[in-house]
Amino acid sequence: MVQLKVNGAARSYDGDPEMPLLWYLRDELQLTGSKFGCGMGLCGACTVHVNGEAARSCLTPMSSAAGKEITTIEGLSPNGTHPVQRAWQQANVPQCGYCQSGQIMQAAALLKQKPKPTDHDIEQAMSGNICRCGTYQRIRQAIKMVAAEKVEVKA
Repeated sequence: MVQLKVNGAARSYDGDPEMPLLWYLRDELQLTGSKFGCGMGLCGACTVHVNGEAARSCLTPMSSAAGKEITTIEGLSPNGTHPVQRAWQQANVPQCGYCQSGQIMQAAALLKQKPKPTDHDIEQAMSGNICRCGTYQRIRQAIKMVAAEKVEVKA
């Protein structure tokens, strides 16, 4: 049995240990903010935090989630007031919105690790998250807005 915490709540899973974390979150817990994109960890739509680090939930087997703390977009801030979420709204980042939860989770992890990221830091951290609508300039703008706010980012 896999014991883990999801958005602060203790959970247990007694199924296939190789099932991707993404399917557990979406199908078992009904946390549908993390999206299925490519299934190969290349697009970033499924990004969640595992012990505070950005991770691709489509590639993370349940067995490796054992004993870990998982944070999804729903757990980042239940009411959308996380600094990154606020900046996303202010910069009008989303178009179709499909990739945005993964983008936000990746950006929150970056800002927790590097509160004042350089352009290079932003490019490196966000390069694995694909936005088919091409909102990359607004994503960069939102990340810089949070960095300029001088607020602590909790991932």
